[in-house]
Amino acid sequence: MTAGTTTPEATVRTVHDVAGFAAVADHLGDVWRTPRTAPPYPAEVLHSLVHAGGAVHAVYAGQRLAGASVAVLGPERSTYSLVAAADRGLGPTLKQAQRDWAVARGARTMRWTFDPLAGRNARFNLVKLGAVGTEYLVDFYGPMTDGLNGGDESDRLTVTWDLTAPAVAPDGGHATPVIRTASDGGGEGGGDAPVVGTAPDGGGEGGHAAPVIRTAPDVGREGEGDAPVVRTAPDGGPLVRRDDRHIRCRVPEDVVTLRAADPALALRWRHAVREVFLEAFAEGFRATGMSRDGWYTLTRPDPRTRPSGDAPEGAAA
Repeated sequence: MTAGTTTPEATVRTVHDVAGFAAVADHLGDVWRTPRTAPPYPAEVLHSLVHAGGAVHAVYAGQRLAGASVAVLGPERSTYSLVAAADRGLGPTLKQAQRDWAVARGARTMRWTFDPLAGRNARFNLVKLGAVGTEYLVDFYGPMTDGLNGGDESDRLTVTWDLTAPAVAPDGGHATPVIRTASDGGGEGGGDAPVVGTAPDGGGEGGHAAPVIRTAPDVGREGEGDAPVVRTAPDGGPLVRRDDRHIRCRVPEDVVTLRAADPALALRWRHAVREVFLEAFAEGFRATGMSRDGWYTLTRPDPRTRPSGDAPEGAAA
């Protein structure tokens, strides 16, 4: 491994050796609750991705492996994060390491997918990082058999993170961006694990090396707002509120727990939220926020300006 950035809470390293790839593979298998013999990202696959120019980052809390991510380069100065999962509080540390790596290679955007029913993940991606939901994918992976997603349809929301955008200061204004290059010289993904940009297909939190990622304004902190209810959720409560400028859509409080307790109800939530997103995206809306109580904010961009969250034309899918 190559040493990376160290904070009082954690150390991030890039992984280059066989033992390191094996440790990351085991860690991701534990996150997605798969047998050690069938991890979602086998060590040999991780090694091949790095050999092809990608990056595997590992975050350590002391000597304990506490998270990992995998990213690859794409066309048109883009990057794609295949997976990122970390313990609570370490999400930004891991995503900043990915950002440093990508920016050092000239990338302007990073994309990844996560389960749109995972509200904690959505909040991390859209609010904490400031990424934008740009694409809704129906049953993207087909049937999944891991311990987090088993039995559900694998819809995913693609987010695009503009790596060139100014950091957002706590007061909502723009601060001077701080981008440090990791010392290696230089998402999310499938199962979506807990606590980072892609957590049980749900999660996303953290804090990083000389805090470089600043928390974005609390978009959607008002939750559902007071716009008229136009659709009812599978649990009988409001699903969608809409006004002239925004659509707000609610998701279940904990989809992983719901999926285990009542798979049929979880599937009804899947189909209901899918319908809302597909119709909204067809009208030009994007996912721009998530409240603490589980309400997405979808916003239609001003057609006179190109949204900063847009990926360059031709970016890898």
